[in-house]
Amino acid sequence: MVRTASLFSQLLSLVPRHRFHKAVLEHRAEHGAKGLTCWDQFVAMMFCQLASANTLREIHGGLASALGRLRHLGLKDAPPRSTLSYANAHRPWPFVRDTFNATLETARGIADQHRRPFRFKNPLVSIDATVIDLCCTVFDWARYQRTKGAVKLHLMLDHQGCLPAWAMLTDGKTHEVRIARQMSFARGTIVACDAGFVDYRLFARWCREGVWFVTRLKSKSAYRVVARRPLPQGSKIRADEEIELTVPSSRKACPHRLRRVVVWDEDNQREIHLLTNHLTFGATTIARIYKDRWQIEMYQSYYDPCHTFYYLEVLDLGCVRLAA
Repeated sequence: MVRTASLFSQLLSLVPRHRFHKAVLEHRAEHGAKGLTCWDQFVAMMFCQLASANTLREIHGGLASALGRLRHLGLKDAPPRSTLSYANAHRPWPFVRDTFNATLETARGIADQHRRPFRFKNPLVSIDATVIDLCCTVFDWARYQRTKGAVKLHLMLDHQGCLPAWAMLTDGKTHEVRIARQMSFARGTIVACDAGFVDYRLFARWCREGVWFVTRLKSKSAYRVVARRPLPQGSKIRADEEIELTVPSSRKACPHRLRRVVVWDEDNQREIHLLTNHLTFGATTIARIYKDRWQIEMYQSYYDPCHTFYYLEVLDLGCVRLAA
């Protein structure tokens, strides 16, 4: 007898089954179902994600090749393509959302005990956006250019455990600053973002609300140095200055005193110019905060819309579905 569970079975064990079945009952997701249960559908789509399957045929074939192990996953047989396609198209998606929130709640309870990248107690989050290319012929509602389709994933990552705290899908043409203006953060939160989020009106609002930010300074930004700070010994910090914006429009949008930190990137042999409104932390801490922002880049690199759950609401444009 096999006494060790497969990795797939161990991953599924992290999903709270009682919360899953509660969500199914609340949303009547199995109303009228005769064979395929919501758990069967969920396991099949999880296999799609982990096995990088692109079509329903690959899902069915992959599960059918391991019939002897399916009972350990709670399945009796590999779901037929037509049945799985119908379930993906007609079953309500909110029960998947509730399952995700329940699983995320469990994961946060575990992650909070492990990863503490910094000594300060301020919440640290990263925000970023990435364009996901789609096929125009399959996803005709997601037109981005004349012959190209795309959606944009806006993501906020909580560095306490490196777990997603918020996500949103929009059409590919929506600018990330527009979405960032709709976000709100608790006082004392540190927000790390790249140069695509540079918006001085947004920065001024964060300064008034007591929200700290660390971002890249654009090369064409005009400013004057108000004060220079001593550099830490033996570090890669090239400059640590307090600055004020000099362009009238930028000065009017953000009249607050900001801070410019220049860090030497040894790997790429270049200088990185950082901009922040935090005047208390050491320059090395500011540099480490921005470096830790790369966690969100790695998180987004694993995202593929064809390997996610059944369908994702994308504004009012339609749904992302798997091709049969």
